[in-house]
Amino acid sequence: MSAVRTQWASPGCLHFPRFLTRSVKIAVCLKFPATIKALLLKQSFASTRLLNPPHSLSMSFSSSSCMDGSYAEIVVVRHGETEWNADGRIQGHLDVELNEAGKQQAALVADRLSKEPKISAVYSSDLKRALVTAETIAAKCGGLEVITDPDLRERNLGELQGLVFREAAKLSPKAHKAFLSHRTDQDIPGGGESLDHLFQRCTSSLQRIGNKHKGERVVVVSHGGVIRSLYKRACPNGKSGGKVLNTSVNIFYLCDEEWTIKSWGDVSHLQQTGYLELGFGGDKTSG
Repeated sequence: MSAVRTQWASPGCLHFPRFLTRSVKIAVCLKFPATIKALLLKQSFASTRLLNPPHSLSMSFSSSSCMDGSYAEIVVVRHGETEWNADGRIQGHLDVELNEAGKQQAALVADRLSKEPKISAVYSSDLKRALVTAETIAAKCGGLEVITDPDLRERNLGELQGLVFREAAKLSPKAHKAFLSHRTDQDIPGGGESLDHLFQRCTSSLQRIGNKHKGERVVVVSHGGVIRSLYKRACPNGKSGGKVLNTSVNIFYLCDEEWTIKSWGDVSHLQQTGYLELGFGGDKTSG
């Protein structure tokens, strides 16, 4: 199965909150504390590279006791492409390496982040596809050491791991049915985990990182299913965040227990390599 990639057209200079959309529009819930709103209004948004993102974003604001500098800015990046991504094969906890396109994507997102405000730390899942992406970013952003956390791993998908998704219903019907279940507490046969368990472990990890890095900007490299869970934590009443593309940039603000989203699904750095429109990950809405 050959990979079909979409290329970005080179965008012009746009000013927040105007966005160009391509093909899919997904409403995103963004709630900014009042002090963060004030900071954003003072910034020059040319530096945030919110240019030609794949999704349409809508915003609302909420009041907060958050003081300037007391929040962590966490840049959450999905790993680069793998051959299994291109083939539609389910990875989960299996340790699949980046393909050549994925390595190029990692280099491009690293170059982008190196030109943006200073990164204080880089965290990553310990799976190779995320770790190599993180190491590429860390090397470009001042030679930082990558801190690994298994809680940032993709969802364990049990018996489905290693199967091509379109064949999963036939080869492992019970596991496939569990994967499609609307129950968030549904485990997947073969040692797979529920969405509730995934949500608890990955949101706890990001909260720990946020608590440690108040007033700083850090990078976290993880996986599609994890990033959708983080989105749900920030926007519990919002619509699904949809597909999470390889090396997409998603920026979260964490102020104690309050999470907000600054930007979502930005792949404007992939003008050279393009990206797979398939964003398969840890839940049934990701394919």
